[in-house]
Amino acid sequence: MASKKAGHGITQWPETERPRERLLAQGPQILTDAQLLAILLRVGRHGSSAVHVGMEILDRLGGMAGLAQCGIEELCAIPGVGEAKAAQLKAALELGKRALAGPLTKGTKITSSRDLFNHYHPTLRDLRHEIFKVVLLDAKHAILRDATVSTGSLTLSIVHPREVFTLAVKESAAAVIFLHNHPSGDPTPSQEDRVLTARLVSAGEVLGIRVLDHLVVGDGRYVSFADQGWLTDHCADARAKGEL
Repeated sequence: MASKKAGHGITQWPETERPRERLLAQGPQILTDAQLLAILLRVGRHGSSAVHVGMEILDRLGGMAGLAQCGIEELCAIPGVGEAKAAQLKAALELGKRALAGPLTKGTKITSSRDLFNHYHPTLRDLRHEIFKVVLLDAKHAILRDATVSTGSLTLSIVHPREVFTLAVKESAAAVIFLHNHPSGDPTPSQEDRVLTARLVSAGEVLGIRVLDHLVVGDGRYVSFADQGWLTDHCADARAKGEL
């Protein structure tokens, strides 16, 4: 049915088959990814409906995951998608990520590593580069604020303890939690992650700022240094190897 309508605009389709009308009548859950994209695109291109442009976007980029990861230039390279439409799609995706992120505002108490994962996973999982963040906490382990310390490449995020703890001292933080993503989707900490964590814990000890955890976020899963009991273990190992 869809192929027969390839050369016709959606406005020429029967109302019962138009994506927007179907969404209003039956809800968004019944629509395909391409049909949802069509609602955002609004119009297609010469010879192709918005639904078919949506199908091409998904085909070229590798589905919704690819769309979430692609850049504006990649989107604009698809016929029928200019800067305005690309911006609309990216804005909608970002709103979706923020809606999925649980509330994590000033004064919120951190009770588990799962709380942090649930909040940050939607915004970190589709990134193509590493982001290293610090969550600053007060003496009762309530959130003061969070901050991005470093934006790295696909495989490396360069973090210096001075940058991290200068911010913590400025905000009078009593404790900190670190987290970063692995673009590969595998949250298994690398040797570099382990050494960096040991250095940060050691620097925190000198300053009297406790490092409560370091989360490595992957695709749908994470690893918590605290949950694994690694914070003190890796410090001892690093000191034994002369890495601290």
